[in-house]
Amino acid sequence: MSYLFREGTTPLLVSIPHAGLEIPDAIAARMTDKARELGDTDWHVPKLYDFLDALGASVLAATQSRYVVDLNRPPDGASLYPGQATTGLAPTTTFDGEPLYREGAEPDSREIDQRVEAYWHPYHGKLMAELEHLKRQYGYALLWDAHSIRSRVPRLFDGGLPDMNFGTNEGSSCDPKLTKRLLAVAEDVRDFTHVLNGRFKGGFITRNYGNPDQDVHAVQLELSQATYMDETPPYAFRPEKADQIRPTLKLLLQTMLEWKPSG
Repeated sequence: MSYLFREGTTPLLVSIPHAGLEIPDAIAARMTDKARELGDTDWHVPKLYDFLDALGASVLAATQSRYVVDLNRPPDGASLYPGQATTGLAPTTTFDGEPLYREGAEPDSREIDQRVEAYWHPYHGKLMAELEHLKRQYGYALLWDAHSIRSRVPRLFDGGLPDMNFGTNEGSSCDPKLTKRLLAVAEDVRDFTHVLNGRFKGGFITRNYGNPDQDVHAVQLELSQATYMDETPPYAFRPEKADQIRPTLKLLLQTMLEWKPSG
């Protein structure tokens, strides 16, 4: 199975596309030692969001590593950030530009198509079906795309990231009134910094499914990993740090659930 799913009792679906750790043996055998560290994983995100069941959220989480296929990229591999460094649909380098495969062992277009069919389409099929289910049941759907990343990745962005990086595709994926409420929560938290539509404006999931006119309101949160874990191998989870940021994450999602479309 390319994903795990838990059905909730509210209009909220939380997508976790980059926390998977599995790589099929036939792919792993061709990878570099650096690739096997899985350094670009959204480490421990399901553990950090351990309150989702209590909130009644549905949860969709990938099981496969983003190194197999990136579920937050369009299936044709088009860049979401033209002109900026990024990684592709079936990445061949790490965020730092280091090779994921031994020389000559990179996937060809046929293999990439097979990965899309085996892993990308099932995840997105379930995501789309659940959003349609929520819309039928509640009249609207809320989508929270949960991510994390190292606070410093010089190849991808200058300097350090804010702690909380909200993305709404420049305001098109979410009702601005909901965005305003979420930002008010972030602004009340003095210990953590935030930005809206900065370096990360939302990936394919936010951009493709977030459509307020169609009653789907999507927000991506790219969280700095410095807020809850060690950013170097073995990428340990730090409960004392997580306990500081987790109440804010919970309040953000509670705020999302308390909001209802006006139209």
